[in-house]
Amino acid sequence: MKSHSHGNRIRIIGGEWKSRLITFPEAEGLRPTPDRVRETLFNWLGQTLHGRSCLDLFAGSGALGFEALSRGAERVVMVERSRLVVDALKRNAESLKANGLSVRNADAIEFLTTMEEQFDVIFLDPPYRANLLPTLFPLLPGRLKPQGTVYFESDQTAEPPPGWTVIKERRAGMVRFQLAQWNQEIGPK
Repeated sequence: MKSHSHGNRIRIIGGEWKSRLITFPEAEGLRPTPDRVRETLFNWLGQTLHGRSCLDLFAGSGALGFEALSRGAERVVMVERSRLVVDALKRNAESLKANGLSVRNADAIEFLTTMEEQFDVIFLDPPYRANLLPTLFPLLPGRLKPQGTVYFESDQTAEPPPGWTVIKERRAGMVRFQLAQWNQEIGPK
């Protein structure tokens, strides 16, 4: 009998879908945010995200976006370039009956420069080797609602450019993760 591989799995850690598993395929640069890091992040954001909108810019496994929906986010947009990964995200969304989710098969930078919507939280977890944070940060202020936050991860010290204030940061193993806010008063116009 042929076995059907469902790829890797990750557990949702809180909210409506707590303990549910989502699966994702092997894909270059795809490494889900570890449970411990997600737990800390959602403690920072508040345990519920009721009424908030989130953009998961390098969705990958979808761990951050599904976690946000599980915790009551009103709307989550997941952006992922790989068609294989997008298909897995859509299957997970179907099995969870995830309302308020939009999955886009697009390049993250192109998506940011062409869409108009603003979000309360933006999850920014690009492939580490691509060194995309310096390119992405200048595109984010117009995509954030007032008091919105950006979560970002890297494997090295990454400071956001002037105009951003890091409000929380921590390290877990080789991963450095931070939460930042755009400060309209001091940021470049």
